[in-house]
Amino acid sequence: MSTLERPIRVLLVEDNDVYRDSLVFLLGARAGLEVVGAEATGEGAIRCAHELEPDVAVVDFRLPDIDGGTVAASLETAVVFLSASAGEAEYDAASGAGAVLVRKDEGLEALVGAIRAAAGR
Repeated sequence: MSTLERPIRVLLVEDNDVYRDSLVFLLGARAGLEVVGAEATGEGAIRCAHELEPDVAVVDFRLPDIDGGTVAASLETAVVFLSASAGEAEYDAASGAGAVLVRKDEGLEALVGAIRAAAGR
């Protein structure tokens, strides 16, 4: 199966349990996407990413243990930042990591588009 035929493997990193579970369900229902892991902390995300080797990590910028910028710098995968309130620090971190930042209020289509773009599809 070619890279374009197989689903984009997504790791979701979000500390809000309800929002994380909702995104796992909604992204998992999208054609061409496969949620391979979901973590609530940055440390868990780093460990999980090294084990699962996702194509894209969707990382909440504000996590309870370490910030999303630190997580992104520790990963060897494309990153999409997710933030409820995107300010200058979040945009600077996204730019520095070569990542896209999607605000949570932009909706699912914006997030899916950013994931596909980050995966080169």
